[in-house]
Amino acid sequence: QVQLVESGGGLVQPGGSLRLSCAASGFTLDYYAIGWFRQAPGKEREGVSCISSGGTASYAHSVEGRFTISRDNARNTVYLQMNNLEPDDTAVYLCAASSAPFDCTGVVYLGYDMYYRGEGTLVTVSS
Repeated sequence: QVQLVESGGGLVQPGGSLRLSCAASGFTLDYYAIGWFRQAPGKEREGVSCISSGGTASYAHSVEGRFTISRDNARNTVYLQMNNLEPDDTAVYLCAASSAPFDCTGVVYLGYDMYYRGEGTLVTVSS
């Protein structure tokens, strides 16, 4: 059974950091592009970051310089390191996957969706 499971969310103060994990089961991430999306209450879902099967990363302007996406194919896991968090980063974060080739820039600039999706993990940034 193909599954993506996110973890690592929680409550953090502004300026703090969190690392989200996206663990895959039922398939091998090596040949997939992985994206992170977020959805805040009352807002549309936003593509935050995406990493290609070859390791090229793309970021939304709102998170560039603060978030870093990485992949560990040996662990079948993708990470999103989030630093200098702001209240506007509060959202449910979910990861998604699509088989290569896939245009990751479309996720963060054009609203591309991805085929497999997890259920999400809640990130709350508040003092």
